[in-house]
Amino acid sequence: MNERRPRLEGKVAIVTGAGSRSEGIGNGKATATLFAREGAKVVLVDIEIERANETLADIEAEGGIASAFAADVCSDEECKALVDFAVSEYGRLDILDNNVGNSHRERVTEIALDDWDKIMTLNLKSMVLTSRHAIPRMIETGGGSIINISSISGIRSGKDPAYTASKAGVIGLTVSMAGDHGREGIRVNAIAPGPVYTPMVAWRLSEEKRSYRRYTTALGTEGTAWDVGWAAVYLASDEARWVTGTVLTVDGGSSMLSRHVYSDEELGV
Repeated sequence: MNERRPRLEGKVAIVTGAGSRSEGIGNGKATATLFAREGAKVVLVDIEIERANETLADIEAEGGIASAFAADVCSDEECKALVDFAVSEYGRLDILDNNVGNSHRERVTEIALDDWDKIMTLNLKSMVLTSRHAIPRMIETGGGSIINISSISGIRSGKDPAYTASKAGVIGLTVSMAGDHGREGIRVNAIAPGPVYTPMVAWRLSEEKRSYRRYTTALGTEGTAWDVGWAAVYLASDEARWVTGTVLTVDGGSSMLSRHVYSDEELGV
């Protein structure tokens, strides 16, 4: 039997939010690690270079090829510099994984408008800024794959309107970009993670809340960042050559069971 070729061999990827904010593996770090394991050269982007460097060290220890790059993806200038760096360093750009995001838990009657704007900029506008510079470079070499990380909060009530609205916006942006750039060889898809256990939520989850989150899934099990990462590998690979404008839920079936959640305290999401 022939040895399996790496699924992303010869491809160059950018992963934003490629460092973990604390001990453990976040979605960006898992995705970047799997991209490298599957043969991609990966630009690891984080606003805190130390976080990206930790991911870089792990990838290089496994024999992978990557570079760390500090950038604030809310800055148009820094997003352009990021894309220029990737092409200068590796000669092309094939994959963009837009993974940066954060949550804010206040109702519309309570949230400060500045906080609303910050969440919209970080979770949604940042994807516009990276994509507007990445797409022309992908077109130069025949196309590419853009993966936008949304959330199941984008398709159901999460009682955190700024986060929910931004993640629903990610889905709308994904569909629009897929339609706009399909004839240019650009595939654009979204991943909607459910209650995965990552450093982003670990600090606020008791064992009781963690157990409840598992209970809300159809499978009765807990997701991890690796589940999100493997979904991204598929969407980045040529196996998904005919897949664009779709939303891939990675949630253990929780959104299938209910389109509504109960409270932040119960779910910790």
